[in-house]
Amino acid sequence: MLKFILLGAIQGLTEFLPLSSSGHLVIAGRLLGLAQNALALSVILHLGTACALLVFFFRDLLELLGNLKLLLFLLVVTAITAVIGLLGKSFFESLFSSTTAVAVALVVTGVTLIFTKGFMQGKRDSLNIKDAFILGLTQAAAIIPGISRSGITISTLLFRGIERQESMRISFLAAIPVIFGAALLESRKIDFALKTQWQGMFLGFLFSFVFGILALKILKLILQKMRLYYFGYYCIFIAVITLIFIR
Repeated sequence: MLKFILLGAIQGLTEFLPLSSSGHLVIAGRLLGLAQNALALSVILHLGTACALLVFFFRDLLELLGNLKLLLFLLVVTAITAVIGLLGKSFFESLFSSTTAVAVALVVTGVTLIFTKGFMQGKRDSLNIKDAFILGLTQAAAIIPGISRSGITISTLLFRGIERQESMRISFLAAIPVIFGAALLESRKIDFALKTQWQGMFLGFLFSFVFGILALKILKLILQKMRLYYFGYYCIFIAVITLIFIR
């Protein structure tokens, strides 16, 4: 059970901090010997963090219902992500068994985050259709384990000149339908895993939820202090360690 608790905590922290939860889960799963039901476990843990998003951004979700323009743009983001995710499903799933692919993707995440250092003074507070299209593409790229979804999408919005707190808000509002959609897509595998390892899955879900709330609070503070790029160095460090010691 301790393994599931640990993976839940890792998921909660790395899903929202720009560290790539999927990449860390692949590495941690390999070290902890949890290859069985790895994809189903990943989806369960992502559901925990998705619920954390619902709680943390509850007021924003209510306000979204009255902002038809933003709602439309988020639907565009979701549609682009979903189409790419479905078309490339087999390819993306194959990468979950390769720690080398994860390490390379972590380097990409790290370099991207380091570049945000010069883009923390954005003034725009709303999306346009071009922003939505680009955000959909980068969110789809984050299906690759090792590419941090929060890191790559927040970075994208910062590069587009969106104010940093608004970048965080939009990034995570866009994440909610994608995460729940992925869970629905893998529902059969989740059902099998719940029958065989339901106690561990529940603990993983619970801890990913609790640590997800904590991570969101930390990320909000980090963006206020404009220190997002620090995580880039961490991602590159973990990638190097993975390439050297975990093959």
